Amino acid sequence: MRIRLLLLSGAALAVAALPASAQTIGYGSSSEAATGSDSPAEDSSAQGDEAYGLPQGKKMPGTGRNGHREKLKLQPYIEAAQVMTADLSPDHDVLTWTTLAAGVDGQIKNRSSEAAFSVRYQRTIGYGRAADSGTLSGLVRGGTVIVPNTLSLEGGALATRTTIGASGQSLPGGFKPGGSSRMWAAYAGPNLTTHAGPAAVNGYYRVGYTELGNSTSITANGAAASADLFDHSWVQSAGLHAGVGAGEVLPVGLGAGAAWYREDISNLAQRVDDFTARADITVPVDTNLALVGGVGWEKVEISSRDVLRDSSGAPVIGADLRYVTDNSAPRQIAYESTGVIWDAGVTWRPSRRTALEAHVGWRYGGTTAYGSFGWMPNRRTIVNVSVYDSMSGIGGTINRALVSLPSDFLAQRDPVTGDINGCVVTLQPGACVTGAFGSARSATFRGRGVMASYSTQIGGFGTGLAGGYDNRKFIAAPGTILASANGVIDETTWLSAWFNGRLGPRTTFGSYVFANWYHSGQVPNGDGTAFGVTGSLSHTFDQHLSANAALSLYGLEREAAENTWNASALVGMRYAF
Repeated sequence: MRIRLLLLSGAALAVAALPASAQTIGYGSSSEAATGSDSPAEDSSAQGDEAYGLPQGKKMPGTGRNGHREKLKLQPYIEAAQVMTADLSPDHDVLTWTTLAAGVDGQIKNRSSEAAFSVRYQRTIGYGRAADSGTLSGLVRGGTVIVPNTLSLEGGALATRTTIGASGQSLPGGFKPGGSSRMWAAYAGPNLTTHAGPAAVNGYYRVGYTELGNSTSITANGAAASADLFDHSWVQSAGLHAGVGAGEVLPVGLGAGAAWYREDISNLAQRVDDFTARADITVPVDTNLALVGGVGWEKVEISSRDVLRDSSGAPVIGADLRYVTDNSAPRQIAYESTGVIWDAGVTWRPSRRTALEAHVGWRYGGTTAYGSFGWMPNRRTIVNVSVYDSMSGIGGTINRALVSLPSDFLAQRDPVTGDINGCVVTLQPGACVTGAFGSARSATFRGRGVMASYSTQIGGFGTGLAGGYDNRKFIAAPGTILASANGVIDETTWLSAWFNGRLGPRTTFGSYVFANWYHSGQVPNGDGTAFGVTGSLSHTFDQHLSANAALSLYGLEREAAENTWNASALVGMRYAF
């Protein structure tokens, strides 16, 4: 399995390094309009694209104002630092480490490319009771044009640590060296943008993989959480949509298409299979406002096998601390929905920098709502809000967050641990992956929620604020080991903020603050709160050499386990090539 992961991650990294594109042209999505897209407002006939899972608000390179900017930024570096961590609660140990790291940060952008990446390997050498460890972390997003304005290839990859709470909740990063689990994710696939007569045709195919590693900290935080902890999954998705804009053939815009989503989760062989076909219409009210709607047919099936049991009937738990699947057991249906789906909504685009899109309808056997709002008052400020509703496992959710991540960003890292933070610095939509972590249980779920972000750049200073709410209602087959999770709801509310800038020609600073609130419907007293604040200072002596200092304070308060608080300090040197 690790070999397959490495191959896929390597493919995603290779994609990002090539002359690259973002995603296919969205039909004037709110995020696209809010970033100053040149797409005309009347190209709203395919507002159903989002319902098909088609990429939104990502332009093919070479077609917009950014397509002619030539830029290549590479900053490889090596680093050495000394770290001291003081456990404030429940223990009172003081541990020290030496860290040695090598990494590269960069961006690629030209007539046919757009990619951003941050990759780092860190070796931690502990003294006394402090354990040694090695960590590969990184974030990559990009693609390449194969046929200009027609066919492109995109990909992304994420490698980070994650802290697992007693109730199975997770968040990006580790609170200190050791005592956390590692997460890997990657995806890749082609995008198609073409025309068939007057109809614009959009299509895509993506394959992705997500894996959550083992950690002794999971066992310490509760056996129930570890046995039902997500292991790995493969995700495939595809979509094809054709549409004509209002006024091109008829006074209204028309479109039709189909989409397919499949996720195979290793835990108990769980499977999500979702096929959708629908038609949509756009009715212009005026030049800025349009009514949109769609009707179609969908078939969703979620199934799994049961756990392997020993001679006494007790479930078997493997060496990885997870339930062992009984592959000889029949597949059991956990959820099934077949029938008509529909939605109706509105799009409002008063300018190229402001857009609103809202939909309400019927899907998954009940009411559904989704939409987005984008506003870019100037070239240095952006506001985005998105509302979502989908069915998947956590692997599919992480992959969707990777797809939504922009290909023009600056990764933010914990200055003490080197971990990837949940949000990146960007003036494009999709700035955070924090909300995709949430509950790390293996069971599939219906995920609904909202995410909002604000970013601005003022002179030599940049700041951002992001937050969201995620509600996951789990789905499990009756009579299986996961049956008790069926209908259970886990909730996550999160908030992140950052402020970075220059104090002079040679001195820079950075700060990051986050708070996550969890509520578990399955684990008794499973609520928890995580806090964190980091600050860093860097002074450059010449073109290559700089000195770094950083402080951090983390707290994890849980009803089902002891609270954890620790503070860390770092001093070190970096040599940039």
